[in-house]
Amino acid sequence: MFSGIVEEAATVVRLEKEHENLHITMTCSFTDELKIDQSISHNGVCLTVVNIEENTYTVTAIKETLLKSNLGLLKVGDKVNLERSTRLDARLDGHMVQGHVDLTATCIQVREAEGSWYYKFEYQPVNEEHLTVEKGSVSVNGVSLTVVNSADRSFEVAIIPYTYEITNFHQIKPGTVVNIEFDIIGKYIAKIVKQQLNR
Repeated sequence: MFSGIVEEAATVVRLEKEHENLHITMTCSFTDELKIDQSISHNGVCLTVVNIEENTYTVTAIKETLLKSNLGLLKVGDKVNLERSTRLDARLDGHMVQGHVDLTATCIQVREAEGSWYYKFEYQPVNEEHLTVEKGSVSVNGVSLTVVNSADRSFEVAIIPYTYEITNFHQIKPGTVVNIEFDIIGKYIAKIVKQQLNR
């Protein structure tokens, strides 16, 4: 379980294809604190550390993960948002994020607003659980954010300077593909409503 509070953006240093898998090697400031088998959120995708060498570590994304996320689009030098698992004795500063990406969305607009930025994303919902609500929560590339201007297939988020600098939002521009995880509570409610209507 994660909270959507990104610790830092790691740098991709190596990408290696093996059959349908992709091994992603990165470097970050807390590599020496990581352990093999540890779960870490990468752009909102929960992946397991499989190797650690000096100041780098490696995770593996399988075909299903590559199909449903933007990890297959990574290039050497790209930044990836990182968050280690939430501790049970810590405050939950964001919202409940599972690290299970629902789908990808495309940035269609970035506008500056006196020191902050508004990003608009468009997506193709696969089912009725893929929705946002005004002032609700959404995870974009693993970042816990509040929805504004919610629509059927699009929404906006406001980004403050700190988030802009510490995450990979400073690299997102129109055309950039991002990972989306919709609010888990909203998904449960949507499923329950559908079941009631189908009775």
